[in-house]
Amino acid sequence: MRLTSVVAALLVSVPALAADISVNALFNNKAMLVIDGGKPRMLSAGQTTPEGVRLISANSEAAVVEYKGQRQTLSVGQGTRIGSGSGGDGAGRVTLIADSRGHFVANGSINGLSVRFLVDTGASLISLSTDEARRLGINYLAGERGYNRTANGLVQAYRVKVDNVRLGDITLSNVEASVSDGMKGAPYALLGMSFLNRTHMTRDGDKLTLVRRF
Repeated sequence: MRLTSVVAALLVSVPALAADISVNALFNNKAMLVIDGGKPRMLSAGQTTPEGVRLISANSEAAVVEYKGQRQTLSVGQGTRIGSGSGGDGAGRVTLIADSRGHFVANGSINGLSVRFLVDTGASLISLSTDEARRLGINYLAGERGYNRTANGLVQAYRVKVDNVRLGDITLSNVEASVSDGMKGAPYALLGMSFLNRTHMTRDGDKLTLVRRF
C-alpha cells in the first residue's frame, strides 16, 4: 500500500510533457484559453495556469503564450501543441477552429513576415496577391508565368517558391505559391495544397488538426 501511494504521488507530481493550447477570445492584455480540451479560462498577461501555461501578452489580434520555455503566437480559433512532440523531432502540429462561417482562418508567416491564411483545399498552391507578394519581398516577376482562371476570366499568374511558410508549430521550406492580380484586395492568403499535402489533416467537427508529414 505504501509503495502504491508513493508511485501515485510521483505520477501526480510529474508535469505534463506537452500541452494543447487554443485561443477562444482575445482582449487587451487578456485572453480566453482552452488547455488540453478543458474548460475555457480567462488569463491576464503575466498569469500562469496550474499546468504551467503562461500568457505573455494579448491584444485584439493575437496572444503570445509560453510553455516549457517555448512561445507561440495564436489568433482566435487557432491552437497548437507545445512541449514534447511539438518541436525537437521537427514534427509540428496545429489545431484550427472554424469561424462562424465554417472557414479555418489563422495567423502564420511567409519568409518570417506575418500573413493571415484561409485554409483552402480547393487551391493547388498557396495563393497571394501581387501586393502581398511585394510586401513579403517575393520577386514573383522572376517566377514561371502562366494564367489562372477566375470568375472574371483569365488573369496572369506567376508560379514561385517561397523559402519558408509557418503555421503554428509547422514550418515548411521551399513551398510553391501562385501570385496574381486575381487575389487583389483579398483579406487573406489562401493556404493551398502545396502546404496542406505535406501535412496529415484530421477534421473533428469544428476543429481541423494538421500534423507535419515531411
